[in-house]
Amino acid sequence: MGKWVKKASVNNTHQSFKALLGTDLPIIQAPMAGVQDSALAIAVSEAGGLGSLPCGMLNLDQIVSELEVISAATTQAYNLNFFCHRMPAFNQRQHAEWRDALTSYFAELDIDPTSLPITTNRLPFNHDIADAIESYRPPIVSFHFGLPDHTLLARVKSWGTKVLSSATTLQEAMWLEANGADGIIAQGLEAGGHRGMFLSEDITTQVGTASLVPQIVQKVNLPVIAAGGIADGRGVQAAMLLGAQAVQVGTAYLLCAETKTSTLHRSAILSELSQHTALTNIFTGRPARGIVNRAMRELGYMQPLAPTFPYASIEAAPLRRQAEQQGRDDFTPLWCGQNTSGCKAISAGELTKALGKYSVTLQ
Repeated sequence: MGKWVKKASVNNTHQSFKALLGTDLPIIQAPMAGVQDSALAIAVSEAGGLGSLPCGMLNLDQIVSELEVISAATTQAYNLNFFCHRMPAFNQRQHAEWRDALTSYFAELDIDPTSLPITTNRLPFNHDIADAIESYRPPIVSFHFGLPDHTLLARVKSWGTKVLSSATTLQEAMWLEANGADGIIAQGLEAGGHRGMFLSEDITTQVGTASLVPQIVQKVNLPVIAAGGIADGRGVQAAMLLGAQAVQVGTAYLLCAETKTSTLHRSAILSELSQHTALTNIFTGRPARGIVNRAMRELGYMQPLAPTFPYASIEAAPLRRQAEQQGRDDFTPLWCGQNTSGCKAISAGELTKALGKYSVTLQ
């Protein structure tokens, strides 16, 4: 009887991810702004996973254009990802202090800091965006940094769209369940890119995937998607044994043919440099994991002078641009998780199918 019950639970897990994601495989490709467009999302969806399009840095015309491409290329489920942070006012004093700290770098790269803008393209989800995507009725919409306000969330769900959001602590997972999410992405500390943390700014609250997933599974009644450090079928299997219904994978896709990962970024991933990643706020103002480079070493990983998200990118972007033109990644956010063992220069479809070939042996 005990063996029968365990096998039935696996089947229920399978049905749970199918009902939530509408995919053949329990694999979600993490949305990765700056290194991908619709091509990666399409390839993953066509291979049976859930392809994701990062929309947080796109304007309305770009979002619609990418949706048109996706709609024409696949009938499979896909995910649109948005930021839902609270947009602060531009703080002139904060930026003046930060620019003073960056004086030597601006001089080195011949940048006039007084010519920099006071705006950023990382905007939170809003009704204008909802107007633009409503007619497409996206199957899945995921959010980073919590959830949008109740009116916006209700509007998205009225389309028949399933809503996912990232939790980096048990408290965030419980908040997401109480506030209308349909599934929870349990983002472990190993994950590359921005931490989805939204109830606290204290990075000491952040734990690894193997600790986070079972805590959330035990306390919430929603499907849980494991994210962070998952690079191959063994990682998928481990996540399932911890109670996850699906996994979200980002770093392993960074070398795939359908990505737009730069040559500098690819080189760093393939080198020993990728063995040292850290959380930093100097590029955007929020903690995000990337390969350690000159800017992180010299300025400090978590720099209290860095402007509030998303405004730190105002200073970071021109430094990055000028350095990259000289073939240097000194100021490039080399977003990357702690586990690059699954990074291969293959097609995203091939990687997705390989990730999906897992088995759970029950005693």
